[in-house]
Amino acid sequence: MQELTHYINGAHVKGTSGRFADVMNPATGEVQAKVPLASAAEIAKAVEIATAAQPAWAATNPQRRARVLMKFVDLLNRDMDKLAEALSREHGKTLPDAAGDVQRGLEVVEYCIGAPQLLKGDYSDSAGPGIDMYSMRQPLGVSAGITPFNFPAMIPMWMFAPALACGNAFILKPSERDPSVPLMLAELFEEAGLPKGLLQVINGDKDAVDAILDHPVIQSIGFVGSTPIAEYIYGRGCSNGKRVQCFGGAKNHMIIMPDADMDQAADALIGAGYGAAGERCMAISVAVPVGEETADRLIEKLVPRIEKLKVGPYTAGNDVDYGPVVTAAAKANIERLVQTGIDQGAKLVVDGRGFSLQGYEDGYFIGPHLFDHVTKDMDIYKYEIFGPVLSTVRAQTYEDALKLAMDHEYGNGTAIFTRDGDTARDFANRINIGMVGINVPIPVPLAYHTFGGWKKSVFGDLNQHGTDAFKFYTRTKTITSRWPSGLKEGGEFHFKPMD
Repeated sequence: MQELTHYINGAHVKGTSGRFADVMNPATGEVQAKVPLASAAEIAKAVEIATAAQPAWAATNPQRRARVLMKFVDLLNRDMDKLAEALSREHGKTLPDAAGDVQRGLEVVEYCIGAPQLLKGDYSDSAGPGIDMYSMRQPLGVSAGITPFNFPAMIPMWMFAPALACGNAFILKPSERDPSVPLMLAELFEEAGLPKGLLQVINGDKDAVDAILDHPVIQSIGFVGSTPIAEYIYGRGCSNGKRVQCFGGAKNHMIIMPDADMDQAADALIGAGYGAAGERCMAISVAVPVGEETADRLIEKLVPRIEKLKVGPYTAGNDVDYGPVVTAAAKANIERLVQTGIDQGAKLVVDGRGFSLQGYEDGYFIGPHLFDHVTKDMDIYKYEIFGPVLSTVRAQTYEDALKLAMDHEYGNGTAIFTRDGDTARDFANRINIGMVGINVPIPVPLAYHTFGGWKKSVFGDLNQHGTDAFKFYTRTKTITSRWPSGLKEGGEFHFKPMD
């Protein structure tokens, strides 16, 4: 049995709390490692080390910090296959999907290499008589991140790359379900030249989270996970005077207009609804065809595509469409919600219940499900399922479809498929959701834009990555200076006239 560690001050350190969590292989249902769960004392020790290391890093000019990030990008590319395999082994996602997880985090690191430009302040000369004014961005000090299981490479890099580029130290508390890749990332960053103590990985559960929230030295906290936990972390963190950004749940709608290319829409729904077994906060879980004829055509296109999906372990090759869900509890919750959908009157068009994979009967595999005639009062519509389940809600008009998405409590992402530019423009302008796709099913912005939803999908006023990250991980200081000026007497080279 492998015993994992924390990563503190440049070294792998065994846990001292005596508490551990099992790290499962989702494909087999077997325990493959145990991970230590940190105590408040272990968090405090990491903060102490980070506090000592951070001032010298903050005093390092941004260009030199950026060079460390450049080297880190090289190392991520070098070890891409190794990182993807470790990620798939603990999470269950396919190897191409795992490599994409690393790649999207890498792109944020590439953006952060521009820190010298992004950290520039403003300057106004002669704001008043002999008065100049300028601003500077300075690091917060010690920051922390609490990240989810579904993107164990990408989301940590979304947080620690800009934090470190800004001159902060960073303490990462990753998901205890798949902690190996975050530990590997910390090693690689130090191989790239990051001084010890600036990026530390502390594994843990709620005890560790509460210790982070309550520690007086930690200045900012980032979180991605479920909405109830996001609310808890945001409330407790803010009450302790910290800067907090929390990203919660989602129920993403994709509206299909009658003029849409139905093959394109169906293909998009397959990837967005069933990729990564639906364990994405940007997954499309609700299809909203406008009009009965549109709905019938869409279902006709979807069914054969869904029935051809290949479900299996990542070791079965790159043609596997999706793997297991992360835990037995996650599988049981998905199956419970599917049964609720049936009980509440939705039509189960593709039934993935009872799916079993020979040789992997104890794994957490779930067959794909497709519901039709779902209504907004049903549990499968109201709640985030986080599994390979797509619900179809039929709308009679475009306005009905728009209202459906706008009335839902979550506002993470949405999409519309149409050939009509006026409809697309109207949708983009009116929808009260943070990330919008037009003929794009999963509208995750690239690294130089920001990621963030609206409504109960987000708590805090700044998004992740892009320019918002550099605002979140710095404080602005404004200086007003005055140097009295005037002509000063010097040497004279002519005769002064007589008075």
